[in-house]
Amino acid sequence: MTGLELLTWARGPGFAFALALCLFGIVLRLIEIRTLGRKADLAPARTVTPGSGWRTIFTRSLPPPGMLKRAPLTYIGGYVFHIGLAVAVFLFVPHIELIRGVLGLRWPGLPNLFVDIATVAAILAMIAVLGGRLTDPVKRFLSRGGDWLAWGLTFVPLATGYAAYHHLFENYTLTLAAHILSAELFLALLPFTKLVHVASLFMARWYNGDIAGRKGVAS
Repeated sequence: MTGLELLTWARGPGFAFALALCLFGIVLRLIEIRTLGRKADLAPARTVTPGSGWRTIFTRSLPPPGMLKRAPLTYIGGYVFHIGLAVAVFLFVPHIELIRGVLGLRWPGLPNLFVDIATVAAILAMIAVLGGRLTDPVKRFLSRGGDWLAWGLTFVPLATGYAAYHHLFENYTLTLAAHILSAELFLALLPFTKLVHVASLFMARWYNGDIAGRKGVAS
């Protein structure tokens, strides 16, 4: 298979398969979470806390008091990576056009220079956070195969996308195909790895905040 044939397959059947598997897996995981079952809460609510679930979504997105000073690499690197990744995925015009073709939704993108800077920042932040995990004995001990897999599945599309945009390799077609295929692998495995938090994160935070509010405790 030539580079052009691989790129054509990635843009067609490969993308359709990865997207279908991603959607199927996310629905399956959400159903699994929904059907876990909870014991009936027979106690009356301790306090009326409207919006406690929404408030928890916001507060859990901020570092706990003192932790930014104790672990600056973890928190600053995490923020830079997530913001940079969001900019690269959702504010790069070709990606917006791809989303428009699938969902019919479109919004303004950022100039390529800003997206390029955000992508570089995300890549450097990922490398820095990885270095911190490898050099910290506690983090290294707690890390498992799923953590390394999630890192790799996220890093490769960013790196290959940057390489394709800047034509860093002679065979542009093959580089672009590698970028698209790595992004499709990310989509296909997202529901079955720790990356599923993309779909469940805010739902879980809202639920925890709502339950904590009902019990009258801080969340």
